[in-house]
Amino acid sequence: MIGSPLETEYFAREDAERLRKLAHRIHHELEEAERQRLRALHWMRCPKCGMQMHEVLHRGMTVDVCFSCNGLFLDEGELAHLQKPESKGVMSGILNWFRPETKI
Repeated sequence: MIGSPLETEYFAREDAERLRKLAHRIHHELEEAERQRLRALHWMRCPKCGMQMHEVLHRGMTVDVCFSCNGLFLDEGELAHLQKPESKGVMSGILNWFRPETKI
């Protein structure tokens, strides 16, 4: 016996919603897989020449350097860290009081 038209419509909507959710989940899984593939392909590669970059310690932090094109690349917040004056002791601190401030 075939169900009523309302029943048939209800199950058709349920199946369509289930398929929509499945397609949405597959889409997100493929996006994540592509993101991981691109990360593995480009991780620590120079954006300028494509060669391998290396982490180098500079003023207490690590920066990414490409020895092929001599590019220096900074992560978020590293530029602000490099702009801070490097302290060279008590005398340097005292002299900084008398230096005019430079505005960027």
